[in-house]
Amino acid sequence: MTASGRRSGRRGGSSPGELLRLIMDGRATTRTALAEVTGLARSTIAQRLEPLVSSGLVQETETGVSTGGRPPMVLTFNRAAGVILVADIGATLVRVALTDLAGTVLARTSQELAVAAGPEIVLGEVQARFDELLAQVGRADTDVRGIGIGVPGPVEFARGVAVSPPIMPGWNDYPIPVPFAARFHAPVLVDNDVNIMALGEYERCWRDKVNDLLFVKIGTGIGAGLIVDGRIRRGAQGAAGDIGHIRVVGADHVVCPCSNVGCLEAVAGGGALARQLREHGKQAAGPAEVVDLVRQGDPDAVGLVRGAGRQLGIVLAGLVNLLNPAVIVVGGRLANVDQQLLAGVRESIYSRSLPLATRNLQIVRSQLGENAGIAGAAALVLEHLLTPDAVDARLASGGLAGVTGASAATG
Repeated sequence: MTASGRRSGRRGGSSPGELLRLIMDGRATTRTALAEVTGLARSTIAQRLEPLVSSGLVQETETGVSTGGRPPMVLTFNRAAGVILVADIGATLVRVALTDLAGTVLARTSQELAVAAGPEIVLGEVQARFDELLAQVGRADTDVRGIGIGVPGPVEFARGVAVSPPIMPGWNDYPIPVPFAARFHAPVLVDNDVNIMALGEYERCWRDKVNDLLFVKIGTGIGAGLIVDGRIRRGAQGAAGDIGHIRVVGADHVVCPCSNVGCLEAVAGGGALARQLREHGKQAAGPAEVVDLVRQGDPDAVGLVRGAGRQLGIVLAGLVNLLNPAVIVVGGRLANVDQQLLAGVRESIYSRSLPLATRNLQIVRSQLGENAGIAGAAALVLEHLLTPDAVDARLASGGLAGVTGASAATG
């Protein structure tokens, strides 16, 4: 069974939410088809479609094709029945986008902004960009169905707060969802930035191919997102995947921002590589300059990036032996020099992992690149909003009432 099949539930289409899933997946797009797939009576189908149509989530239109009688009516998911706001906050860059209810980006923007500037400044800028995008596409606050935000630090997902994030001064336990929820009266989901990148890459590129994926981001820092059996795995408190703070051999003299010594991030992250290049007399403020120097063929930069890949590969080899993923996807700014980076990664993984674990293992660069976080944040929110159980609950509470066309009441 595919991940999408698992998420669609096992109730055989017996509720409005299950009917919506069948329509969205294209498995049944007429009332007759719904009755055939679910085994429900036509009267029951009509009864359970009614709240979906009245809420605006489903539209019913004539096909224009007739075989002698009235043209059949086709049921479609109304992706315009609201919008999603998403923000991918990195160490030095913020990406913001607005999508429809199918996750298609309608507008986007980005700006250089250090997360270390603090939550008030960063989230204030995110709100300003949200306002700009809503105005750009002609949507109102009441059209917003949900908000997804990724941040570059450990996140307690249930509360939507960062917990002791090493590179985010002032963010510890800060109530990130509160100002957005108060403004838009919509659910706000906050997760680690690498988790949302993993989710975006999986949903857009791998969902129908594999069940288990490991996404690694190597930018200023290093982190990983785990997809196991088609679902993101956060661990007991949301700290799963923080591989940047695994200790590596021979680096006991290197102090990490987390206050420990010898962390992978402190020796192989983009910030660490830039620091080492500066020690060689090169102009490198951060990962972007490291990438530029590698592309220029600078031998110091090339050597450091390949060495970083080997160090990363040593850590990943342990995860390969433990988790046995089908694919490892490498993203982040340093993935822009993937030939040098992945050469080192592959060298270590294949020499240190069990043959069975690497027999069919794919190690590839991110296909979505800088768009992975935006795609994942949207997928995170849509998963929350549009699972059959979530749709049924919101319809029961009236939370989706009044949605019509391109405008929606808040819920």
